[in-house]
Amino acid sequence: MSSVWMYAQDSGYTSRHSLVGFTVEAADGVIGHVDRQQDQPGMQHLVVDTGAWVFGQSVLIPAGAITVIDTEAQTVKVAPSREQIRVAPRFTTDSETADHRYLSAVGNY
Repeated sequence: MSSVWMYAQDSGYTSRHSLVGFTVEAADGVIGHVDRQQDQPGMQHLVVDTGAWVFGQSVLIPAGAITVIDTEAQTVKVAPSREQIRVAPRFTTDSETADHRYLSAVGNY
């Protein structure tokens, strides 16, 4: 797996902080809230509950897409726009977080 599955060193990520419940924001608006967090090295990502924004579905955000983590404000800022996230490969089940074909599709996107 590539660096898209790892937090950038300047993102503010620390392994001792849970991001569950944090608000996820793109430059053009809120995406949703962190529902689950995967911290396995080389496969780090967030599962974000989008609420009604994407028809109540969740999206998988690779750690490499995260630009800033603000633990005080409890926000995670991401590089992709809301539209880019909306049309990304759809996340449907937790088993996809271990499916290399799905993760490759997300990483390549």
